Amino acid sequence: MTIAMDVVQLSRLQFGLTAMYHFLFVPLTLGLAVLLGIMESVYVMTGREVWRRMTKFWGVLFGINFAMGVATGITMEFQFGMNWAYYSQYVGDIFGAPLAIEGLMAFFLEATFIGLFFFGWDRLSKVGHLIVTWLVALGSNLSALWILIANGWMQHPVGARFNPDTMRMEVTDFMAVIFNPVAQAKFVHTVSAGYVTGAMFVLSISALYLLRGRHVDLAKRSLTVAASFGLAAALSVVVLGDESGYTAGENQKMKIAAIEAMWDTEPAPASFTLFGLPNQETHRTDYEIKVPWMLGLIATRSIDGEVPGINELVARAQARIRSGLIAYGGLERLQADRNDADARARLAAHAEDLGYAFLLKPIRPDILAATDADVEKAAWTAVPQVSPLFWSFRLMVALGFLFIGLFAVAFVLASRRRLQASPMFLWIAVGALPLPWIAAELGWFVAEVGRQPWVIEGVLPTYLAVSNLTAGNVLATLLGFIALYSILFAIDVTLMVKAIRVGPAAAGSDLTAEPDLAAVPAAAE
Repeated sequence: MTIAMDVVQLSRLQFGLTAMYHFLFVPLTLGLAVLLGIMESVYVMTGREVWRRMTKFWGVLFGINFAMGVATGITMEFQFGMNWAYYSQYVGDIFGAPLAIEGLMAFFLEATFIGLFFFGWDRLSKVGHLIVTWLVALGSNLSALWILIANGWMQHPVGARFNPDTMRMEVTDFMAVIFNPVAQAKFVHTVSAGYVTGAMFVLSISALYLLRGRHVDLAKRSLTVAASFGLAAALSVVVLGDESGYTAGENQKMKIAAIEAMWDTEPAPASFTLFGLPNQETHRTDYEIKVPWMLGLIATRSIDGEVPGINELVARAQARIRSGLIAYGGLERLQADRNDADARARLAAHAEDLGYAFLLKPIRPDILAATDADVEKAAWTAVPQVSPLFWSFRLMVALGFLFIGLFAVAFVLASRRRLQASPMFLWIAVGALPLPWIAAELGWFVAEVGRQPWVIEGVLPTYLAVSNLTAGNVLATLLGFIALYSILFAIDVTLMVKAIRVGPAAAGSDLTAEPDLAAVPAAAE
């Protein structure tokens, strides 16, 4: 079992690292695509050449980022078959459909129109090219939609059932999969976070240009657009984050309890722990500073809704494990005799808890002989690591409010034409460049680690989902991915820095052209 668990941890580490690396490119793609559409829309409406230069310049950076995103995203899909073979076999009917739609519809739509975006400037009319640019943005969002539908189903499996005859999960209601409330909440929240990332990228690079006195006309207009768009996006992230908290409170109660380090159920409405030191060994949180009612309002949207604590949820998990054992016993009997009607009925009655019985296997393989102590021990494995979730969530939220303040100041300064008169703010804007990526990675960490030990919430434990590989095989590919992705990262940074240093000339404009100083005050034209 030690070797098996090594394979599980290495497989998780490999997929986690590749996913987090890929997610460096996804938010920027989402944000820049919409900003390109906004900038070109202004160009088409006003006819001002500076807006065309802006669109082409930021389009070059978008193209570099998109190419890297494609290169790093393809490998992740292969990992499902290589490292997570049982997962692919067990839930492939449900999980594979959104991935196929994403690949066939959204990805090809996006890739096709990106080609037209870059090569159609002198071949399409202004309006025709503008339509292409907005279709690029639409394709980017559709790609995110189908990926998050698949991920949302992993967080909240709906519209599917276990078929004992095929030993697989099968779709019963595809519309329920598509309109899964967790998936929809994750989509709008993730896309808004991507918009913040794109806006911060444009804001920071534009601030750098202003500090150096280069490409002032382009930088001022770009910063104004980024400030306006970023402020709206940052505010929406907070609002939509509340929606994500509500759906998690409805469907992933253990995740919420772990994020809040709430060991015991509090009288409604529950308090939000602003600060504390969680201790997973003693099952308590020391030095707590709480905000009354806040958690209850977010998680239940009421003043009388109860938010269960970890201890209560562990007790519920024990009950579900015992129910799952009945289903497991029925499944074993049914495998021996397909015509055993009683076994089929017992399995059907307790099928929703079958996954909980699997939590016992790492403790004792003969799970039908499990003792009360075994059941209790297995139930505690349903609790994710509390401290990392607790602090990751709070840092993510703090960054979210920081973005609102930063974009609000930028918006005010741009409105008053005082950007160049505020060098301190411009330096802060430059220094804030990596912060949206940190917030996005923290959000991914909270979402994925928060559902452990499940790869499919309540259905399939992570340890059961891996392929039959040796730890050495997984370690070798992990090291290979680290080396490859390090090279790709160096290439990406080199290309981006070079394009930024060259400036609008990278998009085919004339670097020697003097800025249109008369147009500088009209930054929002």
